[in-house]
Amino acid sequence: MAIEQVERRLAAVLAADVAGYSRLMGADEEGTLARLKAFRRGLVDPTIAAHRGRIVKTTGDGMLVEFSSAVDAVRCSIEAQHRMADENATVPLDQRIEFRIGIHIGDIIFDDNDIFGDGVNIAARLEGLAEPGGVCMSDDAYRQVRGKIDMTCDDMGPQTLKNIAQSMRAWRLQLGRQGHRGSSSGQTPVLEQPDKPSVAVLPFQNMSGDPEQEYFADGMVEDIITALSRFKSLFVIARNSSFTYKGKAVNIKKAGQELGVRYFVEGSVRKSGDRVRITGQLIDSVTGAHLWADRYDGNLEDVFELQDQVASSVVGQLVTHVELAEAERSKRKPTSNLDAYDCYLRGRASIWKWSKAGTEEAQAYFFRAIELDRSFAIAHASAGLMFSIKKQNRWMADVEKESAEAVLLARCALELGPMDDLALCVAGFILGFVGGELDLGVEYVSRGLSMNPNLAVGWNFSSWLNVYLGEHQIAVEHASRAERLSPRDPNMLQVKTAAALAHFFKGQYAEAARLGERMVDEFPTFAPAWRIVAVSAALGGNQNFEKATKKALELDPLQRRSVLASHLPLRRIEDREKWEEGLLRAGFPR
Repeated sequence: MAIEQVERRLAAVLAADVAGYSRLMGADEEGTLARLKAFRRGLVDPTIAAHRGRIVKTTGDGMLVEFSSAVDAVRCSIEAQHRMADENATVPLDQRIEFRIGIHIGDIIFDDNDIFGDGVNIAARLEGLAEPGGVCMSDDAYRQVRGKIDMTCDDMGPQTLKNIAQSMRAWRLQLGRQGHRGSSSGQTPVLEQPDKPSVAVLPFQNMSGDPEQEYFADGMVEDIITALSRFKSLFVIARNSSFTYKGKAVNIKKAGQELGVRYFVEGSVRKSGDRVRITGQLIDSVTGAHLWADRYDGNLEDVFELQDQVASSVVGQLVTHVELAEAERSKRKPTSNLDAYDCYLRGRASIWKWSKAGTEEAQAYFFRAIELDRSFAIAHASAGLMFSIKKQNRWMADVEKESAEAVLLARCALELGPMDDLALCVAGFILGFVGGELDLGVEYVSRGLSMNPNLAVGWNFSSWLNVYLGEHQIAVEHASRAERLSPRDPNMLQVKTAAALAHFFKGQYAEAARLGERMVDEFPTFAPAWRIVAVSAALGGNQNFEKATKKALELDPLQRRSVLASHLPLRRIEDREKWEEGLLRAGFPR
């Protein structure tokens, strides 16, 4: 009996489906189907045809496309995802139709206008690894397109794909404008680990039996994070992201994927009288193995030495060679006055309330710390930063007087802590934002970041100052750096606001509006985000700006163009004019 000859050929295969399709259909079957058909008819199908692709077949929520060139397949996916992101810019997150795309180049079987084989199966599995609005490609496809397309990719490493015998290396495209977030599909993006040892310090458990001592345990962890982050050979997750796990049972493997780190430090603090005990352990998030554990006992006056011991032990497990100067710097003590240090910790705990009352309370603690120790650099900087928060929210009772006091505190911090990375960054931001000395502010923030490149808040401050200077691409890059260092930071609102403004001033109104909408979906009472959506939509020609303007004014009825136009210390005339034009077109009252 003759064996029927099958037709084989080498092809680039693109598999795509709609993220969260079942959820979308469950919420609105007819509306979802109509919007999907409109996207296909007006955007997706023409883009595929323009890049010489052939739609092999479609399913309810996806499609299989064949290309003769991997370059065509990748270019098509980039254009389609960018256009989809623009279309979704003003659509609520829970209603967005977003494709996930997988691309592979390989040998396929062609039969009756359909295609089969591992080449097809691998593309489909890679699509499952992509984020909503994202693109994932195999190493085979990546080798065909690198150097031929202006793109940046993240190496995902070897991936185990269902029903595929061997693991395959995969690459994730950095699309920049994609609808990248986990909230629309209910999935949290898996972050890739950096190319150096990475660590997150989880909140230590307060074993003292006294809820009032919670701030002490939190402060202990923050100082250990600060000590570790001064080692440039490490990638250290910022405090705000680590503390999103506070009070929760942590799945170490999942948390490692969420934060993009390999190692975790967890432990406990027990304070009794003038004695303190710190326990700590180091865990590999991939294997779950406990690599190190120890216990430290001492008197309260030895608390800084105990912190140094914990930090040194962790670093010893992560790296084998650390510069002596960096090691010595990590042991620097902020103050020898324990009462002043106690007030400083209480002040830091109050900041995270992000309210007018919390800001006043935090500032009172910082001023008390200064009274107890006049040489306490970061206490001066922190007290000045509270004036910055007041200015941002228009809570200042006497703008001229309080601004002058903020600048004075910043200069004191710089004089007292010329080698304190955090004090340099905080003081630099104050000088730039409150004092209007943008160049000097950037200089000090840059100096602090050169000492500690893992300081997420420093990259946030740098992003804001570069927005004011008109260096908008740098602002976007530094905001992205801050978000990567602290991906679950509840204060990421400030980082996203800076990024949105940078995109606005670059004329990328759809992206600015998209970021603004992401913020208002999560923080619907945050007036600046509604303002960004309004001005971006107005200048971008989107008529939906009226809703955003109305909401912004409901939250802050005193917003006036005359006030808002001068609220941002913008250096470039064209930026000031664009901001004023956006406010005018959006309908903010004079």
